Amino acid sequence: MEATAENMTTAPGPDRRRWLALYVLCAGMLMIVLDATIVNVALPSIQDNLDFSQSNLAWVVNAYLIPFGGLLLLAGRMGDLLGQRRLFLAGLAIFTAASLLCAVSESQAMLIGARFVQGIGGALASAVILGMIVTMFPEPGEQAKAIGVYGFVASAGGSIGLLAGGALTEAISWHWIFLINLPIGIATAYGALRLVEARPGIGLHQGADILGAALITASLMIGVYTILGISEHGWGATQTLALSAVSFVLLVAFIARQARIAGPLMPLRLFRSRNVAGANVIQSLLVAGMFGMFFLGALYLQRVLGYSALEVGLAFLPATIVMGTLSLGFSERLIMRFGPRSTLIPGVLTVGAGLLLFARTPVDGQYVDDLLAPMLLIGVGVGTAFPSLMTLAMSGATPSDSGLASGLVNTSMQVGGAIGLAVLATLASQRTDSQLADGASHLAALNSGYHLAYLAGAALVGIAALVAIVVLRPAPMLAADEQAGEPAYAEA
Repeated sequence: MEATAENMTTAPGPDRRRWLALYVLCAGMLMIVLDATIVNVALPSIQDNLDFSQSNLAWVVNAYLIPFGGLLLLAGRMGDLLGQRRLFLAGLAIFTAASLLCAVSESQAMLIGARFVQGIGGALASAVILGMIVTMFPEPGEQAKAIGVYGFVASAGGSIGLLAGGALTEAISWHWIFLINLPIGIATAYGALRLVEARPGIGLHQGADILGAALITASLMIGVYTILGISEHGWGATQTLALSAVSFVLLVAFIARQARIAGPLMPLRLFRSRNVAGANVIQSLLVAGMFGMFFLGALYLQRVLGYSALEVGLAFLPATIVMGTLSLGFSERLIMRFGPRSTLIPGVLTVGAGLLLFARTPVDGQYVDDLLAPMLLIGVGVGTAFPSLMTLAMSGATPSDSGLASGLVNTSMQVGGAIGLAVLATLASQRTDSQLADGASHLAALNSGYHLAYLAGAALVGIAALVAIVVLRPAPMLAADEQAGEPAYAEA
């Protein structure tokens, strides 16, 4: 069924309720995704107001990312065990309360501590959203449309955050980037209580593996912490190597435990599907490459071209609009007509083409001549690739595993993004230092570093395309015009 605004008004109550519940869940996801980037453009104001040093300022971002990336997988499974709506509401309450603490912070320690708690709430709430969506929309056509809405929020929320952060910081103050979460969080919780069905979990006895939970959470948190510290300590530093080894050993111990216990926290059967495993690998690589545009591209606009925070947000607006148009209006039709694999591959290649165009941006670049085309290409690629990826990543999940699969999707996105940012930022910094040592001007050296990062990002996206071609298998889908009794269409 096509749940458009036109037919929602005449749809029966239960169907309209599902679509309203989807919008409520996506509003919660948007608030959480926004918070990962909305802070970035406000960092200079926060630094001046609270007297942060440059090294300590990074913890305003890192204190959020470490618990967020570390708890997603555990949170997804706990949603399966305890009930997904219950965990979503608990996470939303923690996130909203922590946002208030962030807004009223008058010291560095208070802000960093509140950001850590905010990351915990964000992980609990966001880990189960995709699982709830897939459960609410089991029919292929509706599910593809619903995932398109979610995919737009998850992929374009970062660029919306740049715009919102710039506008709030310039118009009022940095405190409002956190205060804005209060009415959104309260309204989302009210809507969830009214519209989202409270499905019971399968019970802690089905997978209450306390030791396994400790192993995977510690592994992911240490891993994210290590990645975030690479730009400061370097790849070959003792701290980087030692913590990487600890994180890896904990992960191996977790996997070994899951393979031999009766009630695993993460049933390994989920990874037997080539499409599920492949989609998560592709997403990690794609997000890692995309960070070359969303973060280093924003730095290029600010440091090289001299854009203000608000202008940076506006510069990304065309890409956001294209992502939204495709994710909300066309991705479902493409997936139903051609299948998720055949829709995904051109999207991934289009993102790579956009990154290659970014690698030719000059020091005196003009927006229309040098930036608009790569922005639009990346918008097209992301708008078609992400809904397809999420469809594939959730394809092997049973109702009892949907929260875990949802948490896994978010984990691959966050950890891939953290690794990508660390790799690309380090490459850019090293190239810039080398160029400065060779006598290049400051702007030319910065731009050269960004170019290398874009090329590295394009290479990661190219690997993602190769994985998609080699690993993924065609998934049988019903075309939109074949759901009324016509023969099923299987992707060829």
